[in-house]
Amino acid sequence: MLARRFLSSASSPLAPTIRQLLLSPPPPPAACVAVNGWVKSIRRQKKVAFAVISDGSSDAGLQAVFTDINLAKNLTNGASVRLQGTLADSPGAGQEKELKVSEVEVLGECDPERYPMQKQALTVEYLRDHCHLRARTREIGAMLRLRDSTTRAIHGYFEDNGFIHVHTPIITSNDCEGAGETFRIAPSSSDASTSDAKPSEYFNHPAYLTVSSQLHLEAVASAISRVYTLSPCFRAERSQTSRHLAEFWMLEAEWAFTSSLTELCDVVEHAIRHVLRTHAASPDMDALWKQHPPATSEAKRAELQSYADAPQPWTRLTYTDAVDVLAAHHAQTPGGAFVFPPAWGSSLQSEHERWLADTYVRGPVFVTDYPAVLKPFYMRLNDSDGGGKERQTVACFDLLVPGMGELVGGSLREERTGLLEAALERHGLDKADYAWYLDLRRYGGAPHGGFGLGFERLISWMSGIESVRECIAMPRWAGRMLL
Repeated sequence: MLARRFLSSASSPLAPTIRQLLLSPPPPPAACVAVNGWVKSIRRQKKVAFAVISDGSSDAGLQAVFTDINLAKNLTNGASVRLQGTLADSPGAGQEKELKVSEVEVLGECDPERYPMQKQALTVEYLRDHCHLRARTREIGAMLRLRDSTTRAIHGYFEDNGFIHVHTPIITSNDCEGAGETFRIAPSSSDASTSDAKPSEYFNHPAYLTVSSQLHLEAVASAISRVYTLSPCFRAERSQTSRHLAEFWMLEAEWAFTSSLTELCDVVEHAIRHVLRTHAASPDMDALWKQHPPATSEAKRAELQSYADAPQPWTRLTYTDAVDVLAAHHAQTPGGAFVFPPAWGSSLQSEHERWLADTYVRGPVFVTDYPAVLKPFYMRLNDSDGGGKERQTVACFDLLVPGMGELVGGSLREERTGLLEAALERHGLDKADYAWYLDLRRYGGAPHGGFGLGFERLISWMSGIESVRECIAMPRWAGRMLL
């Protein structure tokens, strides 16, 4: 299912990649091909030399065979080359095809004495210090291809379900989450033409890097009923955990004409199941899982497959029920099970989320209907259950997954103008700043909802990569921007 649509060599202006050549080898006698790539390894014998050439298009490189060893004399690890030769069946184990080289052109030399990526085993921290080169490693290359194929699977799912992909602003005037963890932006120098003592705002209004595309998606969803985006987000939180980045990518979807939290959860579940099934036989997933012991790798594969193919919907649990379960476990454990005792009205901590997914459910679990005081202003207030204002809840969910904790968050959005205005007041937000958002309700507003999924967290969960800092090409986090 991961096979990509490639243009035939006759219709593409580009030479085929190594992946394309291995997927669709040219038939004889037209097996003479040109291959571009970098030397991953070189091995010389008396009468023959072997090199593995990679262009990054697949986990498997192409073995190049030099029966004239003089052709390989200038090859070093890391050098970029263009090889010409004949693609033939390989008599050796480990590859179906090999290139019998007749011509060599070294395009870019690489000094083996100074090349930083020579070592076979490189630590995570070493690779972070050489972020500009780390895509050359097998692990980071596989991760980047996994991001690509996951993106394609996501687009395929939403296209099949009638969604329109839209591009939302990176620069925004609001903090969607209301947490104040934004990057404020300004020109690098003040406008010399202004004579004000204080520099004017470039947009005549404070501007920030977006923390979420949700509010803009809601605006579009009031005209185009099903929309989604996969775009960068920025949060100025100083967390140093393996789950947080200052710049990350978020899959966000909004759709109109829904009043069902169950429907929101169903769409999220079906989308993730689709991604997991699509990658059941992914060579890049195999390459990443192989970094773990074989037993761990096979267990991870079986675990993800079981989530994708589970005959029953993933577990749904209200926040209230989750707190009851957590509190009972904490009370029954000598000395307490958690650092933070669970209590109704308090946020679920990472330790709570992981215990629910890893131990209690042993699988993905939707926790729904959190207290209103814990959530942003835009979430739809649930009908009162008689518990009073202090026990009010909102129609929302967090999807918790084993080994990760929170992966997705979503909610029905408050479409009732009066209740939305009251929520803005409770959160201390200026209604004038959200006049446009209120207009969406005043002029043909429809019940709607949506969700956001952290893309790097999804890649981490699927691949077994421990930190999201290794799930993006150029990571940024508090105190460190590598490139």
